Amino acid sequence: MTTQNKNGQEKEKITALYCRLSVDDDKKDMESNSITNQKQILLDYAKKHGYLHPVFFVDDGISGTTFQRPDFQRMQRMAENGEVGTIIVKDVSRFGREQVEMGRLTQVVYPSLGITFIAIQENINSTTGEGMEMLPFYSIFNEWYAAQTSKKIRAVNELKASQGRRVASAVAYGYKKIEGDKEQWYIDELAAQVVRKIFALCLAGKGPTQIARQLEKEKVLTPTAYFHSIGRKTSNPVPANIYGWHESTVEHILENQQYTGCTVNGKSSTVSYKVHKVIENPKEEYQIIPNTQEAIIDENVWLRVQELRKNKRRPTKTNRKSLFSGLVFCADCKSRLHFCAAKSLKRNQEFFRCANYKDGRGSCTIHFIRDVVLEMIVKEAVAGLADFVRCYESVFLYMQKQKCGEFQKKRQQELKLSMEGNRKRIADLDKLFNRIYEDNVIGKLSDERYARMAVEYEAEQKELLEKVREEEKQLSEMEQKSVDMRLLLQGLREFTDMKELTPTIVNKLIRRIEVHNPEKKYAHKSVKVDIYFTAVGLVSLPDEQEIRKMMEQMRSTSQLPKQLTA
Repeated sequence: MTTQNKNGQEKEKITALYCRLSVDDDKKDMESNSITNQKQILLDYAKKHGYLHPVFFVDDGISGTTFQRPDFQRMQRMAENGEVGTIIVKDVSRFGREQVEMGRLTQVVYPSLGITFIAIQENINSTTGEGMEMLPFYSIFNEWYAAQTSKKIRAVNELKASQGRRVASAVAYGYKKIEGDKEQWYIDELAAQVVRKIFALCLAGKGPTQIARQLEKEKVLTPTAYFHSIGRKTSNPVPANIYGWHESTVEHILENQQYTGCTVNGKSSTVSYKVHKVIENPKEEYQIIPNTQEAIIDENVWLRVQELRKNKRRPTKTNRKSLFSGLVFCADCKSRLHFCAAKSLKRNQEFFRCANYKDGRGSCTIHFIRDVVLEMIVKEAVAGLADFVRCYESVFLYMQKQKCGEFQKKRQQELKLSMEGNRKRIADLDKLFNRIYEDNVIGKLSDERYARMAVEYEAEQKELLEKVREEEKQLSEMEQKSVDMRLLLQGLREFTDMKELTPTIVNKLIRRIEVHNPEKKYAHKSVKVDIYFTAVGLVSLPDEQEIRKMMEQMRSTSQLPKQLTA
C-alpha cells in the first residue's frame, strides 16, 4: 500500500502497532498487558500476516477513557495525512474504553481513510468485516469495566481518607518514595534545598515571577527536568529550556501545605471517569492529616508566606520597591498606600500616599509619608520591642496572655462546643430526612406535609453548615496567633543580631502599617503611624513601674522564671 509525499513521490504506508497500559488496570492483568508483551504479540502478528513497515505507538500509564493520549494523537495525525494503512491492537480495550468515539473511529473515520483496523484477541478485521458485528458490544463492556474500576478506586480512596491515610499517588517536588514503601514520603535533599530557597526568597519580598527568573539565572533545573535527570518517572516531557521556571510552578510550591509535614487529601476531583476535567475543591473541604512526613518548611514560615501572598507587591515603573510595599494602609479609608518612585525622585524623596487621594480629586486625603521617614519610624519601633523582649521576654508573653489569653481560651472553648452541637444537629437532620421520606413512601405522611418539612429541614441544615464553616474559620485564626507569636520572636532575635531591617525580617515581624493624615503642630507637620506586629497587633510597652507590678503578679501566680526572681 502506497501514498504520495509532498514532492508527489510514492511511499509505503506504515502498519501502526498501538500499545496502551493504564495505571488502573488490574494487577493480575498487568503482566499479560505489559507494553513489552503487547509489542511482542503485535510484531509477531504483523510478520505472520505480511503487514509491512511496522511502527510502534505507545501510551504508558494513560486511561483508555480518554483519546487525548500523546502517541494515539500522533498516530491519528499520520492516519489523517494518509501515512497509515493498518492499525493493529492486542485487544479492543487497549485501543480505548469509550464506546462513542470508539465506534466513530472504527466504523466511520478509518473506513473512509482506507485504513484497516485489527483487534487480535477479538479476531476483528474492519476490511474483511470479520468480528465487526460484535465490536459495539465489546466497546460497551469495556466502558462498563472502566466505570466499575473508577467506582472501586473512588471507594478505596474514600476508605484511605477515612483512615487518615494519603490518597494522592503523586509525590511533591522535594520529596521521594523509597522502593518497597508505597505511602511514606522521604526528603529528597537536592530538591528540598530549592524549595527552601523559594520560600526564603518569598519572605525576602520577591514575587513568583522574580523568583522564577532568579532560579533560571542560577541555572536551577525545573522540577520536570530534575525528575528526568534522576530517572524519576513523570508524564511531562523534558522541557526545551531545562532551567525555564514558570511563575505558576513557583506559586504551586509556595501554596503546597504538605511541605510542613502534613498530608492534604481532597484538593481536587474529576467530573467522572469519562470526563477527566479536574475540579478544584474549596479549601474548607480539604482533609489535613498532620505529621505524616518530615517537614521541609516550618509551619510558621508557610503560614506567613500565605499571608504575604494575599498582599501582592508590584514594583514601580522604575523597578524600585520599598521594604514596606504591600504592608502600608490608610488609617482612615483603609485602602492601600501607593509607593511612588520615579526617575526624577532621589531615594530620600520616594514616598507613600493614599490610593484614594487621586491628586485631590478622590474620596480621601493624601496621607503622605516619605519612605525613609517610615523606615526610621519602623526601625525605632522594632528596636524598642526587640530590646524589651530581649530583657523581659517572659513579661512580654505574660502581657499578651493577660491581653487576650483568658478571653481567647474561653472563646475557643465556646466555638468548639458550638461546632460539636451544630455537627450533631446536622447528623440528626440527615436521619430525620430519611425518616420522613420513609413515612411518606408508606403513606404515614402526606406529600404536602413531607414537602413542607423537607424544605424546613434543608434550610436549617444549610444554615448550620454555613455556621460551622464560619466557626472553623474563627477557630483557625485564633490558633494561628500562637504560631505567629513564635515567628515574631524569631524575627525579633534576628533583628537584635543584625540591627538592620531586611525584607525577610519585616515580613516576619509586621502584619500591617497604618498611616494617619499629617497634622500641623507648631509650624511642623507630624504623621502618626500605627504598626501592627505579627501575632500581637499594636504594642504599648510598659514603663519601669508597670514592669515591676507585672513581675509581682507573675511571682504570686508562679509564672516568673527563676532568673528574674534572683
